[in-house]
Amino acid sequence: MVNAISFFAGAGGLDMGMHSAGFNIKLSVEIEKVFCDTLKNNHPHWNTFQGDIMKLDSEDIYRLSGIPEDDEIDLFLGGSPCQSFSTAGKRQAFDSPGGQAMLRYAELISEIQPKAFLLENVRGLLSASLKHRPIDKRGGDYPPLLQEEERGSALTHILEKFSGYNINYKLLNAANYGVPQTRERVFIVGIREDLETEFEFPLETHSQDGKDGTNKWVTIREVLDNMKVKNHNFQSYSAERLKYMKMIPIGGGNWRDLRAYGEDVVKQAMGGAFKSGGGKVGFYRRLNINKPSPTLVTSPAQKSTNLGHPYEDRPLSIEEYKAIQGFPEDYSLAGSLLNQYKQVGNAVPVLLAEVLGREILNTIKKVDQYVKA
Repeated sequence: MVNAISFFAGAGGLDMGMHSAGFNIKLSVEIEKVFCDTLKNNHPHWNTFQGDIMKLDSEDIYRLSGIPEDDEIDLFLGGSPCQSFSTAGKRQAFDSPGGQAMLRYAELISEIQPKAFLLENVRGLLSASLKHRPIDKRGGDYPPLLQEEERGSALTHILEKFSGYNINYKLLNAANYGVPQTRERVFIVGIREDLETEFEFPLETHSQDGKDGTNKWVTIREVLDNMKVKNHNFQSYSAERLKYMKMIPIGGGNWRDLRAYGEDVVKQAMGGAFKSGGGKVGFYRRLNINKPSPTLVTSPAQKSTNLGHPYEDRPLSIEEYKAIQGFPEDYSLAGSLLNQYKQVGNAVPVLLAEVLGREILNTIKKVDQYVKA
């Protein structure tokens, strides 16, 4: 079986998909103890290591994985912490701990030279700058933007760290691969140059309208209809939030539907956000039963990114989170309920990971067959 090393393993979504695709993950590295507890509880035969990537070198990787140093490693994979590249974050890029961890991941790839690597991150990585200049410090009264302040300079910087690899990257919508969630993430895949091939992303199997030979997106209705769970664990709304959520139409809606009760009700419900800019689509949102879920966040009861149940007056449960992300119903999550939401919300959907894993595996095997021939 083709081997792999996983970093930033989290609750195991990416690792499970890669396992299903045919990779033998010899080592899963994760810094958070509660995440490691989840991995060990569900995958006792995996080689899970709680540790900081910043403190690991190439010798550690070979030793911990049990792979002889004269053997090649086929794949490095990881979805590094993303807050520093999110447009909603502080835009610290590589100055943050998460950014530094991504750079260390790139350094280990350069040192060990696996045949291939995969890196997953948020959409914001495509446009992030190395150094963020505030909007009010731009324009005719200020000096031109430096190269490191230009959009996309962070992506250019990280790609330059992967010298010796043919790189392909793409923004993927998980819904286009059969996941019941319109989750957009950037995937970067590199194939070592001496293998003289490049990675091609798999063709999309689903689309919103089901055109051009694709299936239609999988909806929340299909997820809920297939669930057999009877007991749901979820965050509770405050009495104030619950009052307004009960006004949102069953089957899908958001704060705009409060207008049916009068403008004063909308103003009271929205508070200071009423006069703020933007679409505010996440306020008092009840998921549309005929569409995939929006991107799962680390808490479904957040005011501006609410993920309300289509029928019931509550947020999505952790059981529904697992179903949307492709985790088994009996997948045991360690830690508090809020921590469980974080684990599943941050995961790569298992099905998408498997689809990508199969394509990477096929690329590696084609090269191996050619070399042996």
